[in-house]
Amino acid sequence: MSIQMVDLKGQYLKIKDEVDAAIQDVIDSTAFINGTPVKEFASNLAQYLSVKHVIPCGNGTDALQVSLMALDLKPGDEVIVPCFTYAATAEVIALLGLTPVLVDVDPDTFQVNVAEIEKHISPKTKAIVPVHLFGQCADMEAILVLANEHNIAVVEDNAQAFGATYTFSDGSRVSAGCMGHLGTTSFFPSKNLGCYGDGGAIFTNDDQLAEKARMICNHGQKKKYHHSMVGVNSRLDSIQAAVLNVKLNYLDTYASHRNYVADYYDRVLGNDSRFTIPKRMNNSSHVFHQYTLKLNHLDRAELQEHLKKSGIPSTVYYPVPLNEQEAYKSVGSYPITQDLCTRVLSLPMSTELTDEQLELITNTLVNF
Repeated sequence: MSIQMVDLKGQYLKIKDEVDAAIQDVIDSTAFINGTPVKEFASNLAQYLSVKHVIPCGNGTDALQVSLMALDLKPGDEVIVPCFTYAATAEVIALLGLTPVLVDVDPDTFQVNVAEIEKHISPKTKAIVPVHLFGQCADMEAILVLANEHNIAVVEDNAQAFGATYTFSDGSRVSAGCMGHLGTTSFFPSKNLGCYGDGGAIFTNDDQLAEKARMICNHGQKKKYHHSMVGVNSRLDSIQAAVLNVKLNYLDTYASHRNYVADYYDRVLGNDSRFTIPKRMNNSSHVFHQYTLKLNHLDRAELQEHLKKSGIPSTVYYPVPLNEQEAYKSVGSYPITQDLCTRVLSLPMSTELTDEQLELITNTLVNF
């Protein structure tokens, strides 16, 4: 079998009968928008996460945008985001006329650096968007303490760590995406919980924010044809919800296999000085959306070509830091992000990877 970064077909074939039946039920019902599966999925997801409200929406970017809209931020307000992340995190901030303030990250965990957040707080700072990068949580306890001290809202970008949990110093454990004022996720097909198209969701324990987010997703209306606020049209369609309802039952199994793959990589590559394996945080579980190495004194392009010749894909998340993107250029100093963008390399991470495939991947790396 060919090796994929994410083997969606192999994953589908294992649950084909359940998925096909769920999709067929939606087609038979013809309730393609706001059908029963959407309500069922929202309820099932809220139970899985132990969160009060789940608001399904069109995609992860919409989830971020709607969450920021629900906070009633004003043009010019500043929102702190990590520099080492996908552009969508800053995109929605700029789109709403807000000012993205980029901060550097931790060199070992890749998570946003809390000390850097504190340095960049100003009277204009109204929100922080920590990104739970690659599958584990940012240091949420420290972020929440800081946010409370300065009366700043926290919106978690949980597109990559869905299913992870964070343990606070008092021993309490909370699902990723459910600690801030609002949390968001994406159900893009390659995500840990992915549908077969676009999809996203917003999480909150705040009743008022939940009501506003629902209204914003539905053209700003609570009652049909009565528009109380400016909104958008962002819905999770019934077919995608039906798929997600099936896959939610397997999410913990998927996470377990991803950790098996990560442990395999760690064992083989952990003592090779040419590679720095991902650091796992003590207070967060890891669901390994990506397995990302740091390369030490290696030519990344040559290594990728070497892997490719053996039929092994690899990807760079992310080759260009946000501060160097034309749309979000910043004059700040981001030495860690700059370094990571030149050194990181993500290996195949799939729920379907076999020992034979893992042996080929790691042997090819070691023999480079």
